[in-house]
Amino acid sequence: MKKRVAILGSTGSIGTQALEVIQAQSDAFEVEVLTAHSNADLLITQAIAVQPNAVVITQEDLYDKVRDALASHPIKVYAGLNAVSSVVQMDTVDIVLTAMVGYAGLLPTIKAIEAGKTIALANKETLVVAGQLITDLAKAKAVNIYPVDSEHSAIFQCLTGEFHNPIEKIILTASGGPFRGKDRTFLETVTRAQALKHPNWEMGAKITIDSASLMNKGLEVIEAKWLFGLQNNQIEVIVHPQSIVHSLVQFEDGSLKAQMGLPDMKLPIQYALGYPNRLKSNYPRFNFMDYPQLTFEKPDLETFQNLGLAFAAMERGGNAPCVLNAANEVAVAAFLREEIGFLEMSDLISDCLNKVAYIANPSLDDYIQTDQEARRLAQERVHA
Repeated sequence: MKKRVAILGSTGSIGTQALEVIQAQSDAFEVEVLTAHSNADLLITQAIAVQPNAVVITQEDLYDKVRDALASHPIKVYAGLNAVSSVVQMDTVDIVLTAMVGYAGLLPTIKAIEAGKTIALANKETLVVAGQLITDLAKAKAVNIYPVDSEHSAIFQCLTGEFHNPIEKIILTASGGPFRGKDRTFLETVTRAQALKHPNWEMGAKITIDSASLMNKGLEVIEAKWLFGLQNNQIEVIVHPQSIVHSLVQFEDGSLKAQMGLPDMKLPIQYALGYPNRLKSNYPRFNFMDYPQLTFEKPDLETFQNLGLAFAAMERGGNAPCVLNAANEVAVAAFLREEIGFLEMSDLISDCLNKVAYIANPSLDDYIQTDQEARRLAQERVHA
């Protein structure tokens, strides 16, 4: 039986690569749902190509455009964020790939878990914002969450066959981004264009800026805590500029297992969708002679303060990671609009962490209100 896949965020970097995977593995998968925020043209092109059961455009003023373009096809067309939360519950969906950007992925993921759908998680913010709530709900509903981030996929792959063996620690690798080795004086004047040039990965604008500031690694640290049931002191970060070792697990006997490969997101996407099977692919193969040296170094937390802020938010717990995520989303958007400088992003996030009221055991409503309050404060600081 083919797995029927809903792709939330099909027009983004992960979504477009997921479609490539599904089309290359057409014996194993078929597309049931596609959703996009505002890229109506690409959504229409994708829908005509793969003929899903339904599509959703969350920017509601684009509904007529999508509906009219697909009128001659047997494809249901919906609009709005609430529609995303509805379509993931359809009986015809087996697995939901959550590739929406940011906080917007939280409620659809909750609805998919409540409906008992397997989750392929590319939206790390869901676990950053509400890790306890999501993992408790998944456990209650007996829902598996398979990671799509390359680092978490690496940990997951290293743990296959080892689930009875306790983890001593995990080591997440980071490329260091385009500004590895630079000091704060240099970072004061970096431009949007410079920050969007990642040395190893092709990604969307938001995650590329997060990678440049090391916030992406901070978000991944918090995500890993919840995905793998870890204590805060069991997670380390090491900078690995070549992005060949995707992450490592150290077990209690001291042995380390690493997952390696070329930096290609189609591999972890395919692994999450196909688990527990490894499907044959024609992707380029790694050659050690192309990478005669693999190097590792400590992250520079003084220059790249976002990673330290993420560790601190994780340590504090409660709604602090939710504040971190909301403030960061506002900060990145402001930087991309060239309203604030690169280093000002960290200042803005730190300010919000200090000012938003702390809640030790937040409910879903608390998370929603925390997100709104942190965004309001962050916007005020941007426009002060």
